[in-house]
Amino acid sequence: MKELVGICAICAKNLYCVDGFFQGHIVNNQNLCISCFEQNKKEPTE
Repeated sequence: MKELVGICAICAKNLYCVDGFFQGHIVNNQNLCISCFEQNKKEPTE
């Protein structure tokens, strides 16, 4: 089963829950798709 549960805060991609597993990440109370999470994880924080 696939349910729409939110939108990525950066790229506005639809985020789904598939068979009970969220297909993204929650960071600082924002939903992020896996691609945006990986890109932001690699950038140095200042």
